[in-house]
Amino acid sequence: MENNEYQGAKPTETWDSLAQLLKISNPLFDKTLFLFGYDFSCNIYLIQGDYLSLIDAGNDYTAFMQLIDLGLKPWDIKKVVLTHGHVDHCMGVVELFRGYPKMAREVEIIMHEAGPLEFKELTKGHCRLTEVKGGETVEVSGFELEVIHTPGHTLDGICLYHAPTHTLFSGDTVLPHAMAEVDKEGGGRLDHYLYALRTLRKKDVDHVFPGHGGVVAGVGNKIVEDTYVGLIMKVVGTETPWLEGAKTLAQQGLLEEALLYANKELTEQPGNFQALEMKAFLLHDLGRNDEAVAVFDQVLAQKGDHIYALMGKGTALMGLGRHQDSLKWFDAALKIQPQLKEAQVNKGLALYLAGKPEEAMEIQAFRDEFVSRLKGELRRDSQAGKPS
Repeated sequence: MENNEYQGAKPTETWDSLAQLLKISNPLFDKTLFLFGYDFSCNIYLIQGDYLSLIDAGNDYTAFMQLIDLGLKPWDIKKVVLTHGHVDHCMGVVELFRGYPKMAREVEIIMHEAGPLEFKELTKGHCRLTEVKGGETVEVSGFELEVIHTPGHTLDGICLYHAPTHTLFSGDTVLPHAMAEVDKEGGGRLDHYLYALRTLRKKDVDHVFPGHGGVVAGVGNKIVEDTYVGLIMKVVGTETPWLEGAKTLAQQGLLEEALLYANKELTEQPGNFQALEMKAFLLHDLGRNDEAVAVFDQVLAQKGDHIYALMGKGTALMGLGRHQDSLKWFDAALKIQPQLKEAQVNKGLALYLAGKPEEAMEIQAFRDEFVSRLKGELRRDSQAGKPS
């Protein structure tokens, strides 16, 4: 996927102030310098405070020599956070240690615990290594950043989120102008990548500072969403129609992605019955029962005798704890197909949960199911109690 519509700020070949580059002043941007990554080096972000911190170290020894021209001392760098262990992101650490060997023992390297062992061995004995899992908050030059584990491009990928400014240092997980490939040798997997983007979609992202390409302000949520859609297209094919793609994704168990595709179809064709039907069942399967009930109502408004929509609404209401209300919908299904066992069992369960066990037991299918499950539980408890 190409995101060429994101123009972003045009960088130079030297360190730029983010505040000046983006024309946005806030404490983080005012204190952060950005060096655009060329050739075999990534973007580098230097945050100033009582000490200097790096987010990614690149792979360019000249980067740190330029700091001296700005009145900054490379040996004042005390923390380096690596978004993942690819050479273009981490080997600048080695260049720092070679150029300023006395600083090494004072430096803390922060990276995911799944980072490459070769790099860890390379830095062993030279600096302090802090390994993160995701979910931690790290402090860099006075700013607190949330660590988000974002595997996919590699197994050890992390992003860093600054909540006060809604800023995401995205490494190679989200690139505004392109999409990172899955590096299988680095433990990358497409399904992990989708999981990572699901996580990022839950964040309110205004600004994206990526590992490659220009920094972009103001459209972060759209960039994350477009990256997510681009990944899904890798699964189903770029030319696959939305509804067909939704079915393929659902068959693979990718329910959230299938829901997104169903919604895309409904955006283009609001009255598409198949897409509406699929959306209702996907919401139900995802446990989003409030939304599912509302969409089942839309399905039933078009086709009131849709027996599985009647059943779906009933089970969604049960999921909301509205057991008494669900009975109406199971009865409607049974009126159409009296011998439907699934409707009989669900009606019995609704009655039982509504505090009407006697009525529930009058339904033969529910009674058989209840007894069968009870026997199964007793058998498991009995086997669990046997001495080994």
